[in-house]
Amino acid sequence: IYGGLLADEWRSGDTFVQRNDMDQRLFDPTNTFLAGPLRSLNRVRVEGRTAIDKLRAYAPTPVSNVGLMFALTAFVDNLSGEYYCNGIPLSFPNPDGTFSFGDPVSDDSMFALAAATADSALANRAGADSVRVRQLASIVKARALLNRGQFAAAAAAVADDVTTRFRYNATYSVNAGQNEIWNLNTSIKRYSMGDKEGGNGLPFATATDPRIPRKIGGRVFDSATPLTAITEGIWDRYSPVAIATGVEARLIEAEATLKAGDAATWLAKLNQLRADPKLLPTPIDTSYRPVAGTTLAPLADPVLDTARVSLLFSERAFWLFSTGHRLGDLRRLVRQYGRPVESVYPTGLYVKGGLYGSAVSLPIPRDEQNNPNFVQCTDQNP
Repeated sequence: IYGGLLADEWRSGDTFVQRNDMDQRLFDPTNTFLAGPLRSLNRVRVEGRTAIDKLRAYAPTPVSNVGLMFALTAFVDNLSGEYYCNGIPLSFPNPDGTFSFGDPVSDDSMFALAAATADSALANRAGADSVRVRQLASIVKARALLNRGQFAAAAAAVADDVTTRFRYNATYSVNAGQNEIWNLNTSIKRYSMGDKEGGNGLPFATATDPRIPRKIGGRVFDSATPLTAITEGIWDRYSPVAIATGVEARLIEAEATLKAGDAATWLAKLNQLRADPKLLPTPIDTSYRPVAGTTLAPLADPVLDTARVSLLFSERAFWLFSTGHRLGDLRRLVRQYGRPVESVYPTGLYVKGGLYGSAVSLPIPRDEQNNPNFVQCTDQNP
């Protein structure tokens, strides 16, 4: 959700300057809200590796448990590359209790690492959970390859292994947490759904799209901000969030066919998804619009290649809303498709005063300067 704040999915309706600055695209390593997300990603990476060693030593069967740890580690490696600037340090504790500080790693190297780690998951999938692990690992691998611009290989990674209705849900104990998308937006309104933010943002609310049921009205948390609250109706307080889906697999295949010049197959794949009502969320209550049962009309071919790319990324944005994909997609539009930054990210006058900044990724938080091998990002390229 924090990456969606830098992108166009979410607006800050908060009084906290840390969220306002991210919404305004200000690149500030001293932003104190940056440390938590990076720390969480690193915990999954380090604890996943530790779990693999312990499972192999003490509970080697089913092997699919080992594969799941590899798959989740690959997921966070890829997400780190999508979210953060080039130069991510990968530090780790040693078995003897000492600590090894990591050197800065490029985003592309993070994607390569994620793909290789996903391969390790695929090689360790035997057991009762093998089908689920295989599908999760295949999607993560394809996502990492897509980030590297290896479109055909990405499509091949999911072509035979992932069913369209597959969902891998991130779950949690209700004793220790809740769905933070619901909490920060639907409940306390410190976040509001984006809608045509900064001129370039997509109409997530006004499109009235059944993939994102929403409610418009009332004030955001910061009563001094001239924003009307827009709340999502996909997730309730204890809803899981799908971090990898068969829908994503089909979208990856569609992008690969478009890159290969096969616009007919590209459009057919997009419309196959739109024709399946079981892929749509059920609104959390009847006050959200559009109501349950609303369907999607088929898309027409916009003919021009640039318009086809825009349509593809719009479809990705609506299908994958607030699941950690949008910031990486904005970066890809610049990096892989050659679009100017200011035609992709929110720009112009910022609603709380001043102008949007120039950030295209999250900075590494200043806490990392405890690492003697790290100064700051090697660059801020998308």
